[in-house]
Amino acid sequence: MDSKDTAFLNTALWDGKLFLSGWSKASVTREIREPASGTVLTTVGMATPADVAEAARRARQAQLAWVALPYEQRAAIFRKAAAIIERETTGMTQWIVRETGSIPPKAGVELHAAVGILHEAAAMVTQPGGLVLPSDGGRISLARRVPHGVVGIISPFNFPLILSIRAVAPALAAGNSVVLKPDPQTPISGGYLIARVFEEAGLPKDCLQVLPGDAAVGQALCSDPNVTMISFTGSTEAGRKVGELAGRHLKKVTLELGGKNRLLILDDADVDLAASCAAWGAYLHQGQICMTTGLILVHEKIAAQLTELLVAKATHLPVGDPATQQVALGPLISERQRDRVHAIVQDSVKQGAQLAAGGTYEKLFYQPTVLTGVKPGMRAFDEEVFGPVASVVTFSSEEEAVALANRTEYGLSLGVISASTSRALTLAGRIPTGLLHINDQTVADEPHIPFGGRGASGNGGRHGGPANWEEFTQWQWVTIKDSAPRYPF
Repeated sequence: MDSKDTAFLNTALWDGKLFLSGWSKASVTREIREPASGTVLTTVGMATPADVAEAARRARQAQLAWVALPYEQRAAIFRKAAAIIERETTGMTQWIVRETGSIPPKAGVELHAAVGILHEAAAMVTQPGGLVLPSDGGRISLARRVPHGVVGIISPFNFPLILSIRAVAPALAAGNSVVLKPDPQTPISGGYLIARVFEEAGLPKDCLQVLPGDAAVGQALCSDPNVTMISFTGSTEAGRKVGELAGRHLKKVTLELGGKNRLLILDDADVDLAASCAAWGAYLHQGQICMTTGLILVHEKIAAQLTELLVAKATHLPVGDPATQQVALGPLISERQRDRVHAIVQDSVKQGAQLAAGGTYEKLFYQPTVLTGVKPGMRAFDEEVFGPVASVVTFSSEEEAVALANRTEYGLSLGVISASTSRALTLAGRIPTGLLHINDQTVADEPHIPFGGRGASGNGGRHGGPANWEEFTQWQWVTIKDSAPRYPF
């Protein structure tokens, strides 16, 4: 891709390289292709386990100097990084659109959130870092938050900028250094743009390393003795492996995983508004979001009307190349993902679901799909699809709605739509979830909120706001006496 309009986004900076102690030539390279057209966008380096070892060693050395830097200097780096993103929004938008297949407004959401995350990180630097505890014997007793050391971050392809920087920025703000492994399908949006931003903002050398790579690189990160924490965002299947390996090496690990998110639409809901919420939650970014509305549970009294509205929306949403057309949906990230989505749709129809709209594709462009008559045991009910598929399930009572909503191992996001807020809250209180939205769909995030799930959606870890202190630091107890005591031994 021709990005030589600004020095900041000149592809020659990272062509065939890793961000390992600065831009360094890689022994293995990979072409990055635009999912919408197949066009080669750039060539980047692919890391090896040996690169991980070197990066982690350098990051550990750099961390001690970084945490000792005056706090105002550290805060200024995050503020400057935010300003750089605002300055480079046009070029960065182009990269996110073309590399991830997202529409420009979705790219705008990522950039806006990234700026907010960086400002939150700047604020962290001056927040209280501990507590004064009661103590007898004339000593001062403190509990303070101290950095882990080196944080390894593994991020996915779908919202690559947000899902990388939401861990990178607070980890650095808490005094850690970072080794980031972005998804190899989106190494620019999820890694090298962040490297460029912090490089220009003045982050000291080796405090951030960016190493795109395959599963072996992730395994090396989870095993390396210089890495003391792992922050992983991705599929539940991969997250189980990461958690097991990191745990074996006694690392702190936070896992933000998949979701089969429920949108409950009660019989007193405004059906038109509910259909709008359902379509947005199911189809935004082609359904490739951990918070995507995976199941639409609707009362049988209004199910036919809601389905009719949903089908009309699915039928009229334009699908195409977001870099060249005004579209609502772009391409799926890969043929592998497209084939998985299509298999779930076809298998669910064979299992008894009805295809009310969509269910077809051209290249990586999958049409917005509506499945009705979806029931437990069908793939569309049980599995995270990660594609533009709205699965409609009906219920006749609140008891049945709660039972259906709880037929899952996931627990990320839940939406409940009702004319009665108290009714919605009471019902939602019976459904375990990490995120709860009353009278809204399931996709939402803000830089300052503690984001995360439970069950198969995560291990209880959170990113954002006060949770950043919990995740990216650990407690240290400190006592201070004016002089050493004399003991009876």
